[in-house]
Amino acid sequence: MTVAPPSRTSLPVPAPLPASAPFPSASSSAPVRVAYTDLLRFAGAVFASLGVPPERARAAARALCYGDLTGMTSHGLANLTRLYLPLFEEGRVNPEAEPRRVVDRGAAVLWDADRALGLWAGEAAMDLAAERAAAFGIGMVGVRGATHFGCAGHHALRAVERAMIGVVAANCGGQRIARPPGGAVTMLGTNPLSVAAPAGGHPPFVLDMSTTAAPTGRIREAAREGRTIPEGVLRGEDGGAVTDPAAFDEGRAHLLWLGGGAGQYKGFGLGIAVEVLSAVVSGAGLGAHPDAFGGDGGPGGRDDDIGFFAAAIAPGVLRTGADADAGVLFGALLGCPPTDPSEPVRYPGWHEHRRAREHRRHGVPLSVELYRELRGVAESHGVPAPAPLGRS
Repeated sequence: MTVAPPSRTSLPVPAPLPASAPFPSASSSAPVRVAYTDLLRFAGAVFASLGVPPERARAAARALCYGDLTGMTSHGLANLTRLYLPLFEEGRVNPEAEPRRVVDRGAAVLWDADRALGLWAGEAAMDLAAERAAAFGIGMVGVRGATHFGCAGHHALRAVERAMIGVVAANCGGQRIARPPGGAVTMLGTNPLSVAAPAGGHPPFVLDMSTTAAPTGRIREAAREGRTIPEGVLRGEDGGAVTDPAAFDEGRAHLLWLGGGAGQYKGFGLGIAVEVLSAVVSGAGLGAHPDAFGGDGGPGGRDDDIGFFAAAIAPGVLRTGADADAGVLFGALLGCPPTDPSEPVRYPGWHEHRRAREHRRHGVPLSVELYRELRGVAESHGVPAPAPLGRS
């Protein structure tokens, strides 16, 4: 049985307010809710206005808006003005790129993305991997010459749509953000990893993580919102914990690996594994390179020539009963007796699935500040702004 991701569920939403409706006050703490379909239309129109072909622009919009839909707002539309539009302005993305198949061995393919928009290229790579998995049981696409692709989990879920398991990894090209344990200079990026799988009749399993203690987008989001972050994410030069997220970009703290002090080699090892899968396999830019030795200990380099690894595994090609077993596995996890009855056991992806359904029904919540940003982008790019929803 194919478990469709939440983005495919059609639910009613309140009607949008007319264009003449009062603009939300900047002092209001209430979020602005916008229909998910309207956000997709807006983001797709912005990318198309920059020369991205319409179908690819729509795919890029899906990948970008996935963050807001599922509640991972640090990787959603907030990055439109902070990450993606600057890539176009600086000429670091090729909107009309035609990725080239460098090698095609059937179950394994190597692509050169030619600086294509990563939000689209990540989807396309997984779709090709799933196509090959349908024939061979497994399909793998290595990609080099890519750009930032948003939430890894979005791309891994493309395989789940076909009742397959998706595995996605990406390095940060030549950008260095984290130091090796005991190292004086940064050598690797946040190096995200995702595994997504059907869960029988339950919400899909989606592990979507950076191999550092937190992605930089989440740290910067906390800084914008004036929040502190937990200990174990940032460390000062004196070795002490830093909870002020602004310290990262100000050069007063560096990012730790997943696992913190006691378990840092696990996160560091996972970060290296991602670098191997995404860059060594594809020939993309390496973070860990001797030219990093001259760094000052802070982040450096540029996230150009990013490498992706997209793999799809089709258990149904190999045997029957895999879907039923997945249902038993994830059903048992959900049924595990909790220590606190008010907090039942949940697995990665469950909460995101629930948020996505809620946001499709009642609109995607955006901060007033972000909504104002998007209105400004709409005006500067000559596309209709997303309309706030009225009350149902």
